[in-house]
Order: sequence, then C-alpha cells, then structure tokens
Amino acid sequence: MPSFHCITYGCQMNVNDSAWVARTLVRMGWTECEMEQADFIFINTCSVREKPQHKVLSMLGIIRDVNPNASVAVAGCVAQQMGEKLWEKNAHVRLVLGSDGIAHAPEAFERIAKNPKLRLSYLKFTKEFPDRKPELEFFKNVQSLPIGTLEQNTKGNDTRAFVNIMQGCNNFCAYCIVPYTRGRQKSRSIKSILEECQEWLDRGICDLTLLGQNVNAYGKDNAGDAPHFTELLYEVAKLSGLKRLHIVTPHPRDFCDATINAYKELSVLAPRIHLPLQAGSNAVLEKMGRGYTNKDFMLLVDKLRNARPDLALSTDLIVGFPGETEEDFQETLRMMKEANFISSFSFVYSDRPGTKASKMTDKISQQVGLDRLNRLMALQNELGEAWLKSRVGVKTEVLLEALSARPKYSEITDHNLAIDEVKTLSQQNNSELEHTSWQGHDTWGNTVNLILPNALQYKAGDIVPVKIVTAKKHSLLGELDK
Repeated sequence: MPSFHCITYGCQMNVNDSAWVARTLVRMGWTECEMEQADFIFINTCSVREKPQHKVLSMLGIIRDVNPNASVAVAGCVAQQMGEKLWEKNAHVRLVLGSDGIAHAPEAFERIAKNPKLRLSYLKFTKEFPDRKPELEFFKNVQSLPIGTLEQNTKGNDTRAFVNIMQGCNNFCAYCIVPYTRGRQKSRSIKSILEECQEWLDRGICDLTLLGQNVNAYGKDNAGDAPHFTELLYEVAKLSGLKRLHIVTPHPRDFCDATINAYKELSVLAPRIHLPLQAGSNAVLEKMGRGYTNKDFMLLVDKLRNARPDLALSTDLIVGFPGETEEDFQETLRMMKEANFISSFSFVYSDRPGTKASKMTDKISQQVGLDRLNRLMALQNELGEAWLKSRVGVKTEVLLEALSARPKYSEITDHNLAIDEVKTLSQQNNSELEHTSWQGHDTWGNTVNLILPNALQYKAGDIVPVKIVTAKKHSLLGELDK
C-alpha cells in the first residue's frame, strides 16, 4: 500500500482536518512516513496571513528537491484561493482540495494512486457542512491515534480532542479572507456533533473543544437540524465523562445572554475565552466592519465576568490597519488594559486578495506597523506576566499531557511531598529523575510543569489536583495538592 506524509499550516481546524485525513488513510491501509520517503504528501494550507501562503509555495519547492517522485495534494485556504493555478509550475501537484473538498481527500488519493496521470480538483463550496465520520471506531484498541505528524513531540495527542461544529463565515470583515476561502457559514447537525463528542469521551478523552470560524454563530444558518449554539452547549455538557469544554473562536457580536448565562450554569465550561477584539478604536472597528464598539465589547466582558468571576480572556489584535492613527492605536492599548487580556495573537495588517481593506488607499507603513506591534507586545508581556503571578497559591486541576524536562527540583519550594521523598520514590521505581516531571494545562489553559512521584502512576490524560507555587515568564510550576 502507498505511504503518505502530512504537513499542516494554520489554525486548529486545519490541524483537526489533517488528523482526520491521517486516520482515514491509515484505516485504508496506507502507511505514515517521513516526507523524504512518502509516495503522497498532503499539505493543508492557510492564507489568513501572508506568511503562511509563502511557506506553502516554498514547501512545494523543497518537496520537488528532496522527494521528486512524490505526488502532492494541496488542500485548504491556499488551495481554495489559487485553485488549479497550482498546477502551472508544480508538476508534482496532483490534487487540489478546497476547504469543503477535504472530505474527498481519501477517495481522491486512491484514484490518483491507481492512475499516475490523473489530476483532480475539488473546489466548489457545498451548501451543507461537509461532514465525515471521525474514523475512531477502527482505532478502538489502539492507544495512540494517527494525528498527521511524525514529530516526536506529540503533546495533546489523546488527552484533548477538537470537534468541528461549523465552517465558514458570513461576516465579511474588511481585512478577512475567510469567507472567500472557507465559504459561507454552514452548521453541522447536532446528531453528528454529539456522536463524535461521545466517541472521544468513550476513548477516555475528558477535555473537548468545539471548533468553528465563528463558533457561537452555530445554528444561525439553519442548516440540517442545528439548534441555537447555547442549546448545543447544554447538550454536550450532559455527555458522560466530560470534564472540560472549550469553544474556539467566538465573535463578540454573536454572544447572547443565554450563552453568557451558560458560563454561570455549566461547570464544565472552561473559564477561558478567546475573544477577538481586533482593534480598540471605534473608528477602526467601524472600518473593519466588526459590528460593535469598544463600549459594546467591554459591556460583554463585564457580563461574562459577572457570570464567571474567575474568567480569563485572550484575544486577536491587528495594528496598522489602513487609516489607523496613533490615537487609534492608543485606544487599543487602553482596551488591552481594561479587558486585562492574559495573552493575544497580534499582527501587523497585511492585504489579503479580494478583501475590502485591500482596496483602501490610506495604508500604514510597515515601519510604523512594526513599531506599534512591538509596543503592543511589550504591554501584553506585562499583562501576561502579571496574570501568571496572580496564579501563585491558587489550587487548580491540571490535565497531564506529556513528560517534561522541567521543572528542576530546586525550582519548587514548600512541597507537600518532600524532595528527598520524591527522589526515593523515583529510585525505588528504577526511573530517571526527570521522568517524574510532567507538563499539562490548568483550568484556565495555562501551561503548568510539575513533579509527580512515579509511585503514583499518573499517565497522560489524567487530571491532577495541583497548587501553583511559582510563576515563570510564560508558564507555571506546581506541586501535587493533597
């Protein structure tokens, strides 16, 4: 049977899509291997930012050099955007799959494997969510699932799961290419969502994330039997075995009081929301077409924190949007402080083809944009470090994900279990001392490193009671809370 290799750029939805393709191909009898030996190479792409698109075109050149006999499939946003033009200078590209076309990847791979001269493209948007089976049943007795990467560091594999609930977007924000590369919003049927969630939970996963480009607009397109987003949250929360539930990525405009109240009533909803602000100036927000003012945003933040006082927020921010003044930028800094974001994904604006903003003439120079980004990131570092310091002394639960080289024994003080006792237990189990070090994420999504005696026999996927004892620059150190 043929062999394959996956390369993924972009968002968690792309990562999830590639994992599904890998599982499906393995179920079909294909073998996952390194890029240099693969018969087929699957590249899942992103064009939300300019740099990932360049990476894809560069990767095609690298593949041509290191594995000239491989057949290549280009999928995702860049494939949707460039289409069959990818064939013009890339003879090794045999398959082009748009965002909705990824569902056809396995059957297309089989057809091309049988016909060396065949080229295929799937670029049309579908009217309904391009659903597919999660392909978990085949791996029922397999401890570790194929995840579309052969990297040694597979943290998160079989400890957390991501479930697509919708795809596409109807907002057409001025800077965003998603509606053009992902299509209009399509919601998945609730039956299919709940079945996949339960399959993950039956496999032992206890931490689920519901995915969508505009996740809290789920159901508004009235596709299939999709209910309101809040109804979906309550249905998923009922599933046996669920300990944590996350949503990525919501739009501030689509939060309603019912969804906000869910954060008060549903204990499984993690107290961490990624809430994209994009800009702090009302003038810029209006040009972006975001549909809210900075006052509207803060009213939402206040409502969410009233419902869940321990809530932590992260965000997306764009600086240097066409026409942005220094005063506009200062409004963004002010909003960052007021909302107290613990982290952010921040970028200098860049034109994306076909968007409204790309046609705006009042562009900001790259030098000014980079200066503003540096100042924004300096503030974000301060806010992030302050947040981590505030966690010291807090008792929480950590989902163990992988063995870690950290922390060092000397970095943790005031142990409930003395250092000498930890060393003794480790020696009794004939294990190296570093094998008692674990990394995971707490209830708020912070990275936590901690030491666990091997005698307790914890494993990846377990949730452990932890007390935070030290704040590092980007992570936390904890100890077992007895």
